[in-house]
This record gives sequence, C-alpha cells and structure tokens, in this order.
Amino acid sequence: MTATLRKMHASINANRDIPIAYDFSLGDQRISLNEILGKTLKLTFTGDVYCIHCDRKTKKSFSQGYCYPCFRKLAQCDMCILKPETCHFDKGTCRDPEWAERHCMQNHTVYLSNSSALKVGITRNTQIPTRWIDQGAVQALPIFEVKTRLHSGLVEVLLANHVSDKTNWRVMLKGGAPMLDLEQERDRLVDACEADLEQLWEELEGFSLEPLNEEKPISLLYPVLEYPKKITSHNVEKNPVVEGTLLGIKGQYLILDNGVINIRKHTGYEAALEI
Repeated sequence: MTATLRKMHASINANRDIPIAYDFSLGDQRISLNEILGKTLKLTFTGDVYCIHCDRKTKKSFSQGYCYPCFRKLAQCDMCILKPETCHFDKGTCRDPEWAERHCMQNHTVYLSNSSALKVGITRNTQIPTRWIDQGAVQALPIFEVKTRLHSGLVEVLLANHVSDKTNWRVMLKGGAPMLDLEQERDRLVDACEADLEQLWEELEGFSLEPLNEEKPISLLYPVLEYPKKITSHNVEKNPVVEGTLLGIKGQYLILDNGVINIRKHTGYEAALEI
C-alpha cells in the first residue's frame, strides 16, 4: 500500500508487563507493528510530501508535517509550542485564539520522566500517557497540575535549572537508562525550587499550582526484541528505500537491524509499505 505517513498510534495495556501496542499509520490504514516484530519491513519513499493540514504538496516539511504557508499561520506551529513560557495568548497576539482555548488554556501537568535520564516535561492532562510514550520514557511521575500551558512552561523553566528538559534520543534508543526513584527525585527537586515557585506564585496573576503528591510512578514497557549497540539513522533524502528486520518500536522510532527511523519526523511523506 502507498499513502502518506502519520505519527504512530500507541496504546498502553492495564497489565504493565505487556508491552505498549503500536499501530503504523499509513493514510487511513493501521497496521499492528507488534505482530510483525522479527519480520522484514520495507518502506519505499516516493519523494512526494504533503501538508498534514491542507494536503498541499510541498517540497519541504516544516514542524513535522506542515507546508510553509501553514507553518507560518497555524497556532500549532508557533514558537510558543516549543517554548510554552513564551505564550502570548494574554497579549491578544495568538494566531488562532479558538485553537489556543482548546489546547493551551487547559489544565497541564508538569512531570518527571526517565527516557535517557531524568528529565522534566509538561503536557496537557489529556495527553497522558501518550506524551511519555512518544518520548520513549520508561518511567514517569506527574508532580504538579496548573491551569494553562503558559503556567506549565514557567514552572518547567524553573525546574530545568536543576534537571534536564531534553531527551538524548540516541541513549533512549540504546535502552540503557537505569531505573530511578522518581518520588525521591521529585522531593529533592521541589525542595530546591521552593523559593522560586513561591515567588512565581506571588508575581503571576491567576497562578495555581497543585502538587500531585499522591501520584505514583508508572513504568512503560516497549516492544523491543533487541536494542542496537550503535545508533545509525536512516536518511530517506539520500536513500528512499528503508529495509530491514524490525527489532523494536520505541518513542516514535522504528528500530531495524540496520538502523533507526523517526516516523514522526517524516509525517506527511508518501511511502509504500511492504512486510
């Protein structure tokens, strides 16, 4: 079948001893990837790329799947999506206030996770645990709830002075991150940031910070037969045919015996899939 790629869909089982179930999205088709672990998978990219918003054919993809005009005008492509502490909704300059009401002016969770190491992150409450899975986290713990994306971003900036807010994707794909005591890390981090958080409370109008001290860490298990010792990334611009034995899926990456490929990065790319 030939169609445009979409982000892989992942679902978590109530039994945490069962790996996350991944579906490969190709147009309107969904293919269970867990069922083809150990088999040969071949993706042949046609060279055509289509915007995931307007379906316009584009020479280059921006912000993981958008054409340049959509990248310039859509709220979901604004810089504040990458840096939520720069949200300008309250200044009346948001590209799409209705979109922001649905996505940014909603309750957000500040969390700790363990993907390549300890990191802090934020997400809309409705994106739990999807956000953690997309980052390849093996552990996660919600620590605060706030009212808006802006507020979550400001809290994240304070915490990021003491712990990373980035994932090392190469380390994540090697599967070598040691398990952490996230509750202990939470307590340490909150103590270190107590004065800064109190100051934020005093200075920011309407700021609400709810500690989630009753939350317990969750563990995430990925469908991986074998982790690579060396990370080689497939470049479809240089070689449009990606073929190899599927050894695993983690985050938004396919792990093949001859390299890895980030499917989300290639959202909107047209490709043919053979198994």
